[in-house]
Amino acid sequence: MNRNNLTTAVIAGIAGVAGIANMASAVNLNPDGLGQVLLYPYYTVNNNQQTLLSVVNTTNVGKVVKVRFLEGYNSREVLDFNLYLSRFDVWTADVFALSDAGLGGDFAGIFTTDHSCTDPALTATGTFDNSASGGSATQGFQQFLNFKYTGSANADTGPTADSRTREGHFEMILMNDITIASALDGDITHAQPAGIPPDCSVASLETDPGKVDPVLDPVTGLATTIADGGLFGSAAVVNVSHGSFFSYNADAIDGFTYVGLFTPPGLLTPTLGNVNDLGAVTATSRVFANGALFTSIYPGADIRSRTIDAVSSLFEAENVYNEYLTATNNSIGTDWVLTFPTKRLYVDAQPGGLLPTTTVNAFAPFEELFGEVNDGQSCILVGAGTTIYNREEGHAGLTTCPISPCPPGQPQSQICLETNVLRFATASVLASGLPAQKITPFGNNGWVNLDLGTSGSNFSNSGIDGNGHTMFPATNGNTFHGLPVTGFEAAQFTNGAVPLSGGGTALANYAGVFRHRSARDCTNIAGVCS
Repeated sequence: MNRNNLTTAVIAGIAGVAGIANMASAVNLNPDGLGQVLLYPYYTVNNNQQTLLSVVNTTNVGKVVKVRFLEGYNSREVLDFNLYLSRFDVWTADVFALSDAGLGGDFAGIFTTDHSCTDPALTATGTFDNSASGGSATQGFQQFLNFKYTGSANADTGPTADSRTREGHFEMILMNDITIASALDGDITHAQPAGIPPDCSVASLETDPGKVDPVLDPVTGLATTIADGGLFGSAAVVNVSHGSFFSYNADAIDGFTYVGLFTPPGLLTPTLGNVNDLGAVTATSRVFANGALFTSIYPGADIRSRTIDAVSSLFEAENVYNEYLTATNNSIGTDWVLTFPTKRLYVDAQPGGLLPTTTVNAFAPFEELFGEVNDGQSCILVGAGTTIYNREEGHAGLTTCPISPCPPGQPQSQICLETNVLRFATASVLASGLPAQKITPFGNNGWVNLDLGTSGSNFSNSGIDGNGHTMFPATNGNTFHGLPVTGFEAAQFTNGAVPLSGGGTALANYAGVFRHRSARDCTNIAGVCS
């Protein structure tokens, strides 16, 4: 039995349903890390850091992938391009600050020494001397762009500086499979021994036949009814001079699309909202929670409950848990990255956004349109159940406003961006340039229960798009509570130069990344979620 059939059989057995094909037609967060969509919760180039990234195609079928970088305030696009992965291919790249390469401006940029085809080639901006790092003296690169958040057509009340491109998150969305032995397959397959594809020209990539709906069997290359991506990825925030390395695996979403989503570079589609069911206008999600498998169908026609809800349900968390470490002399520090990967599709009705500009309120489960209350923000109330614990069960609640700054007259804490870096010390471990949000630790180490299931008493959309952090019900009544979130804890230990027994010193900096844990909550007015 091949991987697809085995997966389908296991799912059917767990769920106890008769329709295997229907169960196959559902988006899910793959715990094994393989998928059609990869979400990378964070990138940064601040403070001499670079973000190294990779994506691997584990299958016998080539892939056309949309790569999109999104800045941290409102997830406005700062770069997109199409990546062509041949069978069993790996693609790597480096996101860097132009100023660190001796180039002018505050932009981030990207370069690659990989031979996999991209459209366009990531060399349009110019070159820089990368020979000191073992690269080329004329390394081509692509500057990130500010077009989507500046100017009268796209300004969104957030910052308009070039530095807004330097921090955020990114996503990769499978658009098409590539038919084995097609013209396009031949163009992008790395010719050995040099490992260089024969033709990465834009004309070949965009017009050669071979793009098909992404349902080819990853073993045989033949058509199936299973949407199986087979992609996995990782990233690392690296500071060479400081000796730090924060690495993580990308979140993998499978069963995302059964139809081709190809668009040329420069368009805002496809997005996570293009999730689809096999042969239907709905989007179905499968979510494991509390030992049970919940299957939820979301209609595409209702403006208040859109197919994007299927993706959001995969990340919905009522509580987020993780640890922290600090030291009074700042030799140990912790940041939490909290990224809301679908938020822009609920809150951005500013010029250039993906929501209609006539939209008056944010869609549930979010509270504010971006810029509705304060420029450059779309804030989320943190629930009163948020508690900071030390390691001996001592704790502090929200009475002291542990997540700051608290707005005047507002007793509850808020988280206001799409990519957020919460600090447990004055300085950010990740050297974040985003507006400071600090968690006041209770002692030097412990853990935090971050409550995202607040009742949301300040909702401007109460009665229109739901109350509190609660999604609209699926057609079977399944209702998820909390917010769609991903991210990690980044901890760093800085010991300076440690003496060696034979003389001299060694750099003694250590770093670790720990993914957030979460608790889900699903209710159904007709009984239990199913």
